[in-house]
Amino acid sequence: MKKLLHVGCGPKRKDRTTPGFNTPHWQEIRLDIDPSVQPDVTGTMTDMNAVDAGAVDAIFSSHNIEHLYPHEVPVALAEFHRVLSVDGIAVITCPDLQSVCALIAEDKLTEAAYTSPAGPIAPLDILYGFRRSMAQGNLYMAHRCGFTRRVLHATLQAAGFSSVATLSRGRAPFFDLWALASKRALTDEELRSLAAQHFPT
Repeated sequence: MKKLLHVGCGPKRKDRTTPGFNTPHWQEIRLDIDPSVQPDVTGTMTDMNAVDAGAVDAIFSSHNIEHLYPHEVPVALAEFHRVLSVDGIAVITCPDLQSVCALIAEDKLTEAAYTSPAGPIAPLDILYGFRRSMAQGNLYMAHRCGFTRRVLHATLQAAGFSSVATLSRGRAPFFDLWALASKRALTDEELRSLAAQHFPT
């Protein structure tokens, strides 16, 4: 069985990752900084020493890297690269600042961009973190950096990933980026096949 490291899982499980990972063929290992969500491994993206080098076949990280300071991003991606097997892949999603800033340029900083189960979400929330959660004391929700599609692609390449595919969903209710990064070089056909398994439609 292949091993999936679910980084920054929060309360979520494998069924909230991607269709490609949500199968019996993947064993989920949940990692989070917050012990209250009962992860398998308590740790941070920048220090995953509890996970051996080459120990997992894939990483799923949803809306985590924007919580790092910019200088911490290469450290976290180096950790991702380290714990992945030779054929390992990382699937990462985060806010798309280009589409969010388009709303801000229209002077809609505090207007609802969409309504989530937690309530209205404004560009301010997407840019800096969900204000309601932070007001309740959950400062893990603060955002400290961000990406456009081009920058995310280049950042993953700079971290040593040989093949990278990216997707932008710059529309309500998403305003997000997706990236699939592979340690080994993939053919275009292999990259498209993996993207079809893990990217949203």
